Amino acid sequence: MFEIEKYIRDIDDFPKPGVLFKDITPLLADPEATSFCLSELLQLIEMQPIDKVVGIESRGFFFATLLAKELNAGFVPIRKSGKLPYTTLKQPYALEYGMDSIEIHEDAISKGDRVLLHDDVLATGGTAKAACKLIEKLGGEIVQCNFLIELAFLKGAKKIDKYEIRSLLTY
Repeated sequence: MFEIEKYIRDIDDFPKPGVLFKDITPLLADPEATSFCLSELLQLIEMQPIDKVVGIESRGFFFATLLAKELNAGFVPIRKSGKLPYTTLKQPYALEYGMDSIEIHEDAISKGDRVLLHDDVLATGGTAKAACKLIEKLGGEIVQCNFLIELAFLKGAKKIDKYEIRSLLTY
């Protein structure tokens, strides 16, 4: 079996001291690793019909767009506040120190759309929970929250445990 872990680089003290960052750029730089990873992410979905794939800024965009293409679904970006050009809905969420917010275009998801939420890493779960709230405010049905990596020791899955959560790698 292909070992995805070999393509995940650990970066100490990034973006701040004490954080061990999981860098996926070596995986993205290798076409065979990227292809294998996409295939594995598709298997997590188990052939469920998907209307929209929502990717969270920014590293969630890489595989979310590929997943959308393979699933013949639309791609929807969720971005940090002030980055989307059209009318948006905003959802604040708590950070370790303070608050932040993410946004989605108000017309990105239609009532009843079956949605796959994808991001590269599930860490504390704050961003994923905020993204789920935005999707549901627009009437979307979250079929699955799909991640390349879950940092289980941070317990982020507890914040979104009412949804189906799937990850390729768990640390």
